[in-house]
Amino acid sequence: MSILSKDEAQALLKKVLSYSKADECEVNLDGGDRGNIRYARNSVSTSGGISQATLVVSSAFGKKAGVATINEFDDESLKKVVQRAEELARLAPENPEYMPMLGPNDFPDSPTFVPATAAMGPKERADAVAASLQISKDNKLTAAGFLENNTAYSAMMNSKGLFAYNTSTNVSFNVTLRTEDGKGSGYATKSFNDYRKLDVKASTATAAKKATASAAARAIEPGKYTVILEPAAALVLLENMFFGMDGRQADEGRSFMSKPGGLTKLGEKMVDERVTIYSDPYNVDLPSATWAGDGRLQEKINWIEKGVMKNLFYSRYWAQKKGVKAVPQPNTVIMEGTNQSLEDLIKSTEKGILVTRLWYIRNVDPQTVLLTGLTRDGTFYIENGEIKFPVKNFRFNESPIIMLNNLEALGKPERTVSGESQINAMIPPMKIRDFTFTSLSDAV
Repeated sequence: MSILSKDEAQALLKKVLSYSKADECEVNLDGGDRGNIRYARNSVSTSGGISQATLVVSSAFGKKAGVATINEFDDESLKKVVQRAEELARLAPENPEYMPMLGPNDFPDSPTFVPATAAMGPKERADAVAASLQISKDNKLTAAGFLENNTAYSAMMNSKGLFAYNTSTNVSFNVTLRTEDGKGSGYATKSFNDYRKLDVKASTATAAKKATASAAARAIEPGKYTVILEPAAALVLLENMFFGMDGRQADEGRSFMSKPGGLTKLGEKMVDERVTIYSDPYNVDLPSATWAGDGRLQEKINWIEKGVMKNLFYSRYWAQKKGVKAVPQPNTVIMEGTNQSLEDLIKSTEKGILVTRLWYIRNVDPQTVLLTGLTRDGTFYIENGEIKFPVKNFRFNESPIIMLNNLEALGKPERTVSGESQINAMIPPMKIRDFTFTSLSDAV
């Protein structure tokens, strides 16, 4: 199905709502076109495109709600999906936390759609991957990667008169390069709304350099080290803190934001004063839709300001129960930094370890956000401001809260994407003291 314009989406949703007999009805529509190319062992393995659309109907009678989904949009199918949602609602028990649907709101546009990305096709993907493969072959390495672009739209409408619509584009790229003997590995990942900002050659060249340089890794003793975390490595730790900033979890004593007696740490200074983390749907480098999935307005909001925990996100039900503003969970996250480059951070380090990537992250203790995982794809020892040699990978045990209290320096934020949750963020490289490595790992 092609991308629906705002008028086309609105007409379709109005038609669906006209079939509803429920007390309340909400319809969500999501669709888009995406194309991808995958390669492994220095050759393309798959290339394809997907065009799809999904419509979700939520019907309610009092506090009894039912949901049905469909991907066929002829009149009979639309009538049937509404009927099915209503049948399920009548059968459902009452939901004590059900909230009435929201009324009309003004949702400003956000710069999420870039025509250059929407125009990207098979040739652009093939040319980019060809350049990546050439770098791999020239360096006698073996590459595996994935390049995908998509153009999408989202719309919602309910029986209270709320209507929201957004279009977006995105292109994402990741590549892993290995030496022929499998002992060295390098990795890079990038994601942008604007295809013109993606430099596949530069990203692949960086990964290739790390793969070659990491082949003769030495084992050094685990322990506490000063580390420089590249943005992709830092994000997979920080996202666990972001997801834990839920008001209900904090109130119920289930998160790092909890205090005894049902209190929270909101308003307390918990991390270094250089840490400011916010979300902003209008940020030109990391825009997002200006509305949340339940129809709430997304606004610029500080979550951590100069080390102080300023806000938590809340469901509408829990916000009403606690008498606070119902702030939705953000779509993206931005952390402030400085103008220092990654190279500047390395030059300022007497002894430390550069970490390209962290993976296989697992939660050890949600109330302290203690995490464990492994380094991989390029871990290097730094001495007197220079990278001296590659080191064998480590298992770590660390909390992002402790990490942000042991902050020594921040670099310039850059857009990156988490390999775990696929959250997009603007994160600076960061230098951290006393980062805990607990054992060696055979990971490459």
